Amino acid sequence: MRKYIEKIEKITLPVIALRGVVAFPGVPLSFELSDDESISAAEAAFETDSMVLLCTVRHLNEGGSSDPSEDLFRVGTVAKIKQSIKTPEGNMRVITDGYSRATVSEFRHFADYICADAISKVMAMSDEDSARSEAYTRAIMTDVEALVKLLPSVSDDIVTTARSIKSPALLADFIAANILVRYEDKQAVLECFEPVKRIEILIALLEGEAQMLEFELGIHKKVRENLNRGQKEYYLREQMRVIQDELGEGADSETEEYREKILSAKLPDEVREKLLKENDRMAKVPFGSAEATVIRTYLDTCLELPWGISTKDRANVAAAKKILDADHDGMEKVKDRILEFLAVKQLNPDLKNQIICLVGPPGVGKTSIAASVARAMKRNYVRVSLGGIRDEADIRGHRKTYIGAMPGRIINAIIQAKSSNPLILLDEIDKLTRDAHGDPASALLEVLDSEQNKNFRDHFLEMPFDLSECVFIATANKLDTVPRPLLDRMEVIELKTYTKTEKLAIAKNHLLPKQMKRHGMTKKMLKVEDSAITEIIDYYTREAGVRNLERTLADIIRKAAKKFVEDPELSRLTIKKDTVKELLGERKLIPERIAKRDEVGVVNGLAYTELGGDMLKVEVLALEGEGKLELTGSLGDVMKESAKLAVSYVRSIASDYSIPPDFHKTKDLHIHFPEGAVPKDGPSAGVTMVTAIISALSGIPAKRDVAMTGEISLRGKVLAIGGLREKTMAAYSAGVKTVLIPEDNMKDLPELDSAVLENIEFIPCKTVSDVLKNALVLPSAHAIAQKQKSDPKEDGITVIPSHGAKNDSISISFKKGESDGN
Repeated sequence: MRKYIEKIEKITLPVIALRGVVAFPGVPLSFELSDDESISAAEAAFETDSMVLLCTVRHLNEGGSSDPSEDLFRVGTVAKIKQSIKTPEGNMRVITDGYSRATVSEFRHFADYICADAISKVMAMSDEDSARSEAYTRAIMTDVEALVKLLPSVSDDIVTTARSIKSPALLADFIAANILVRYEDKQAVLECFEPVKRIEILIALLEGEAQMLEFELGIHKKVRENLNRGQKEYYLREQMRVIQDELGEGADSETEEYREKILSAKLPDEVREKLLKENDRMAKVPFGSAEATVIRTYLDTCLELPWGISTKDRANVAAAKKILDADHDGMEKVKDRILEFLAVKQLNPDLKNQIICLVGPPGVGKTSIAASVARAMKRNYVRVSLGGIRDEADIRGHRKTYIGAMPGRIINAIIQAKSSNPLILLDEIDKLTRDAHGDPASALLEVLDSEQNKNFRDHFLEMPFDLSECVFIATANKLDTVPRPLLDRMEVIELKTYTKTEKLAIAKNHLLPKQMKRHGMTKKMLKVEDSAITEIIDYYTREAGVRNLERTLADIIRKAAKKFVEDPELSRLTIKKDTVKELLGERKLIPERIAKRDEVGVVNGLAYTELGGDMLKVEVLALEGEGKLELTGSLGDVMKESAKLAVSYVRSIASDYSIPPDFHKTKDLHIHFPEGAVPKDGPSAGVTMVTAIISALSGIPAKRDVAMTGEISLRGKVLAIGGLREKTMAAYSAGVKTVLIPEDNMKDLPELDSAVLENIEFIPCKTVSDVLKNALVLPSAHAIAQKQKSDPKEDGITVIPSHGAKNDSISISFKKGESDGN
């Protein structure tokens, strides 16, 4: 009689129901809970000693019974929950470690989960049966190794671990948990408490599984033999077909199939005639030859083109406008242009499509607006990336005589769109390059010419294809590298940099919902306040578009998701302005601010950069010297010329501001533009340099809350500038109250941001005198009048001395379209 060591204990534990899985003592198990009763049972176990009873469901495909005892096996495993985690879907991932078998005497409901009264029983073989244990262990491992040869999916680690287990009872549980396939077989092993009987049952199951696998392998072998026989027959039939073709006794089914496709397709007469000719030529060349492959590829490409297939444009202009407004904020010029096209297309269906070029800094939505336009027009959309293309064949294709020849990107785009009138986006058209293989920009001239693209000929097709019904939208960051003939064929629409107000609207309406959906967050879980988004815009991103803003918002959402996972009790999180610093760290950008007091020789200028506007303080220092002019701050040639022009003009009005007339001989001037590592150029800092020089030489402070921009002429006129929208936005952000602009730029005020117009006073300036009057902290009007009376001037222009004067210089400046007849 066998001797066992027994340990029996009465227990009452929460029950977790397992579906298709059986837990064993001594074997760790990982599973996911989705039903409320099992999750509640696990949570109840956490409140005590984390012990649960794991019972397997009897029938997987049948509906549950009202009586739990009918749904669950009555023998389960007592286990301890080692680790648990809630998933985003509301389920619970659990890792348990089995302790002992248990027989359930009664199932009953407790609160919102099932608990069970059970008897836990552990039976182990005594030390006296060591020889028997060794024999059983060898028997099990022999069957396992035989089974693994038939079942390659079993990991080598499982076999290695099994060899290291000395206890046959534990080995039987481990093998049953990891190698047996059917959960009914696993349950049969679990329900056997006696170790020896359990081992005998397992050996019988393993041998039965091995026999079943041998039968399956035999079936697979027969199927494989049949397949090989079929391939052999196919090879012989192909040989027979070639022999028949050589003898002229067989018909070429492939050429007949192509002929039927050509005749059934809606092809132009010229195209049909060409394809039938190529099909007849393919019938005469040897099957499998390189020439036959080329012809076959050519026919497939031509037949894939959507000859005569087109989509119908959206007739409802209001519906198209609604789609454009929903996808993008702003961009009114682009939207209006598309809506105008749809309206005119209804009045004149024969209208040829226009070619539009969207120009703007990176990240302002050029590519995404094209996809939105296609959706609004109900046209198929395809994108052609032109960045880095340097071969003309990429546009026009290769001639089919070459090995590996293929059509160009335009024809491939038409095939991909599956319609003859898609919207084709020519992305990054300014990044085209050229080399010895040709100029792709020149190849685009025919594509983008509405008068020529009706008969566009790809080198591979060698036939005309009508591109006149396509809508082409090109994108570029700048137009400097786009050839003039190509630019002349496109209608250019410039996309400005986004203001802070626009970025806030885009982030709220588009970027934030998109990233929250991507990261599995809902509005109930996470709220990002406007103040937090504004904080990110001002102090963590500096760009013309919104790409970095989107990345930063995604960073915040990821950190919020981490908080939800770490704290299962957290149900809602609000991101405020103060929270941003905790999530993203210290502010990465230090915005330019106006000075705390009026200073001498320091004037607020405005500059336009690729990232938008920027306030640029111009500093001038007057030193005793010999009349040298020092310019620092990485200035370009145009800006250096503006500085020299400013010094010359200051000499002409020096006496008006009590400046010594010979300062150009006795004073050295040092003009500096801060942020010396950033290259600067352009003429729009002319008025700023004049104001700073006069302030430094006269000792009159410049107003700290006044900024200015404008080019100057040698006669003191203030000339128009560009980038006013971006410059004024920078002034508003810096706290400027008054901006001095050229009078000719007053027409641009309606395009400025509404917040800028409400908070900044704009003063038009026709001459430099208008600028100085509003920029310097001048003495009273009476004192100025007395000073002018004692030192009269005709009109603020230095009188040129007679021919007899010495040591004087004359500066002459000519502007475009203006000359001095004297």
